[in-house]
Amino acid sequence: MNAILVDDEKLNSEILREILKRYCPQVTVIAVCTDIAGAMQEIESQKPELVFLDIQMPNGSGFDLLDRIQQKNMEVIFVTAYDNFLLKAIRYSALDYILKPVNIGEIVNAVSRAEKRLTDRTFNDQLQLLLSNMQKPTQTQKIAIPVKDEYIFITVSDIVRLEANGAYTEIFTNDGKSFLTSKNMKEYEDLLPESMFCRVHHAHIINMNFVRSYHKGRGGYVQMSNGITIEVSVRKKDEFLSRFK
Repeated sequence: MNAILVDDEKLNSEILREILKRYCPQVTVIAVCTDIAGAMQEIESQKPELVFLDIQMPNGSGFDLLDRIQQKNMEVIFVTAYDNFLLKAIRYSALDYILKPVNIGEIVNAVSRAEKRLTDRTFNDQLQLLLSNMQKPTQTQKIAIPVKDEYIFITVSDIVRLEANGAYTEIFTNDGKSFLTSKNMKEYEDLLPESMFCRVHHAHIINMNFVRSYHKGRGGYVQMSNGITIEVSVRKKDEFLSRFK
């Protein structure tokens, strides 16, 4: 798998290159770029299968580069020193990132996932989702849901609830559809906006905008706008009720 490294700090690229050489022998680094213009030229001419792309670059960002290049038949792993709102947009689109200082295990895992996505050929759709989400407020952004051998793009505010199904998660939307995804509940609890969603039970996450009523009890239960009732655990009761204060 041919790769290009894009980072304005040469030391970072040298460290990453050495890690790839030692721990990811399937990756061959064919170019190292320190600016957007050089990266554009190398990507267009060499057509790599994988790009490690620093988000913060002089005279532009990694996102600017992706928006401008024609070569989209590749995988991108974002590299950044900042754990901020941009990473939420990346995770919504089911693309990958690693944080600086880079970690060997994270790099190996990210490369493995990139190899799988290359066979699925989903990058272009996921990239368009990412670029679109960056222009929208959270409630109108879409999230990429892995379902079988494809990704389903769902508007975040259309998700009514999520329910654990073994190691999987079933996602229910306001049009009556449901999607069984291979990600677990914890991943979605961390990913979805806390201002909109609440985990009321180990098996249930609900969209607070679709709560019709709460019925008291030891933990009680909520009735959703579609008529479904969801149990609230004793442990989660106070956290849930605090949302109404």
